[in-house]
Amino acid sequence: MTAAVRLIRSARLSSVAEYAYASAVSLKADRLIFAAGACPLDAEGNTVAPGDFAGQARQVMDNLEIALAEAGAKLGDVVKTTVYVASARQPDLVAAWEVVRDRFGEHDAPSTLLGVAALGYDDQLVEVEAVAAV
Repeated sequence: MTAAVRLIRSARLSSVAEYAYASAVSLKADRLIFAAGACPLDAEGNTVAPGDFAGQARQVMDNLEIALAEAGAKLGDVVKTTVYVASARQPDLVAAWEVVRDRFGEHDAPSTLLGVAALGYDDQLVEVEAVAAV
């Protein structure tokens, strides 16, 4: 995590959530980076791991890390994510979330996890967008 990002936790809110409830970005940050939703596509544009929420989440996180690196950031610079999962079943959302959470490690930036009806690519089940500060 950079000096520009401070994760906020509260003893007055449930500790069940596996992320900080807010993040603060110092005005010393040089840039904010808004990453488009990372999708589970390989370099040829094929959707990887059809039917596998965790497998797609791994590819999504690989792609997110690449996009952030191209912008001069890393996962530790992320101040907020939104995780989209094409399912109404909580176990499917959790399968994707566990991969995302584990990839961020100790940097538990605020996140929103959503079950949605559909995503943009054939066989796509997972997408993650992020905002980072560097």
